[in-house]
Amino acid sequence: MNAERIIPDDPLGFIRRCIRKGRILWTYHINMRMKNRFISRQMILESIDNYEIIESYPEDKYLPSYLIYSRYQHTVFHVLVAVDVENMNVRIITAYRPDPKKWSEDFKRRRK
Repeated sequence: MNAERIIPDDPLGFIRRCIRKGRILWTYHINMRMKNRFISRQMILESIDNYEIIESYPEDKYLPSYLIYSRYQHTVFHVLVAVDVENMNVRIITAYRPDPKKWSEDFKRRRK
């Protein structure tokens, strides 16, 4: 169980390396949600240089995870990514367009 809780020294770098190397697992949840949310795999993959970690969840249910802010062309979205350092992969959990009522104007901070 401890191995599953390994936090990468550079989480954003780890996420980018895994994605660039194709070390990605797409969860059932993301596959079911993407179509209805009009966010494609292409958008998630091609916006990698725009990724910013906006929240960290080191004690998330199965693996440490990170909420990523990104944008593709004129679309802003968030992606929840779990990191599996031991097996050198990431898991894309979900993606959504942030609600302006719940997020700051730049969509990087939750409103109180």
